[in-house]
Amino acid sequence: MRRTTALCALLLALTACTAQAEPGPVFDDEGKADITCLGHQPAAPGARYSDEGMRRSDEVLPLLRYYTAHGRKPFCDGAGASADDKAWAELYVRLGADRANVSSIVD
Repeated sequence: MRRTTALCALLLALTACTAQAEPGPVFDDEGKADITCLGHQPAAPGARYSDEGMRRSDEVLPLLRYYTAHGRKPFCDGAGASADDKAWAELYVRLGADRANVSSIVD
């Protein structure tokens, strides 16, 4: 019985150590449409963008393209940036893009 309990505990510990972090949402680039105003992001960026080991260019490039082309536009609902919107715009800057493109979101 003790051996079984110890084995189960070991397996649980190994599983916990090898489980990957939840990668989080993919950036919503609004289908690469030519937009006149910004939509709000439904969630903040997760590990797929913040963890360099999980970061993929096919997910980062749409984010960079979107804010480079549209980051100076107002939000469609007339509201200010949400905390999630600010997190994405700050990530855009951390990735090396021009802060001026998202200054109305992050400042």
